[in-house]
Amino acid sequence: MEALRKRRKTRQIEIGSIKIGAEAPIVVQSMTNTNTRNVTATVAQINSLAEAGCELVRVAVPDMEAAQAIAFIKKGIKIPLIADIHFDHRLALAALESGADGIRINPGNISKADLKTVLAAARVKGAAIRIGVNAGSLEKDLWDKHRHSSAAALVESALRAVSFLEDNGFENFKLSLKSSDVATTIAAYRLISHKTNYPLHLGVTEAGSLMNAAIKSAIGIGTLLCDGIGDTLRVSVTGNPLAELPIAYGILSALNIRRLGVNIISCPTCGRCEINLPLLVQEVEERLQGVKADITVALMGCVVNGIGEAKDADIGIAGGKGAGMLFKKGKAIKKVAEADFVGTLMEHLTEMLGGKFSNGRRL
Repeated sequence: MEALRKRRKTRQIEIGSIKIGAEAPIVVQSMTNTNTRNVTATVAQINSLAEAGCELVRVAVPDMEAAQAIAFIKKGIKIPLIADIHFDHRLALAALESGADGIRINPGNISKADLKTVLAAARVKGAAIRIGVNAGSLEKDLWDKHRHSSAAALVESALRAVSFLEDNGFENFKLSLKSSDVATTIAAYRLISHKTNYPLHLGVTEAGSLMNAAIKSAIGIGTLLCDGIGDTLRVSVTGNPLAELPIAYGILSALNIRRLGVNIISCPTCGRCEINLPLLVQEVEERLQGVKADITVALMGCVVNGIGEAKDADIGIAGGKGAGMLFKKGKAIKKVAEADFVGTLMEHLTEMLGGKFSNGRRL
């Protein structure tokens, strides 16, 4: 197993009960798409996200009613909550009063005087700040100077904010420098990582639908993680935010950084495949959904070299014509009829995992 570049050493900050930076694990977060004013729906979605592995959640705060709803939302959830604020600093103050653990501020749309007021309130409440620089909302003078949302422009905006927060004695903050352009995002984070040691929140903004978001995030976030850059991340997917978590953990798992759930590997199939491997993979994925166990399951379509290619897997099936071989750690265990693949695999997994999901449901 090849080692990644050593993770960049950053300061450590706290958002509620979560530590970010330094030696803390890379934190996965998401954002609700419910109406924040609808407390019941928002609490339900946050709890679903938490069950799927979300460790920090952000909610939109478009008005005072949404800011005040945070107090009631907090009572129904167990993970820290970040209020997403644009334009009106009074919403940030109200969100902090309602118990928000952190505030996300875009320096491109809140004045320095108003930000100073927010910092004072956050210090009193012990809340964190995320300075979220976005390519689409740079300060006008930076846009005029750079003529486009370049990596250099994003970094200049971020460093300007860093200086302002430090001048006001506030250090419990992290930074993000996001663009919908993957190359710009990578360049901006690489540049800022040499200029400050505050924690960095990774993401490719406006990444699009599921397939596009997975591709852009895997390249953008994955590249930066390989560089040792990043302390927390969010994968942005248009639609249901629950789709973000498997991609986020998939990226971390692929790089052997963190794993939440079973790692299923399967071959792409070729002319030697004589079983319905796509159906097998689908059925096993469905059966193992929700299992939070650090285990690798291999589903291979060829009995000739399937076991060899997946010898590091904890357990697997290598298919042949109408049958296959159950194997563990590269050693054949027994021959299994194709109709019994899933049942046999689940029996052995039940034994290996103690018979239960993390949430108590039986395999």
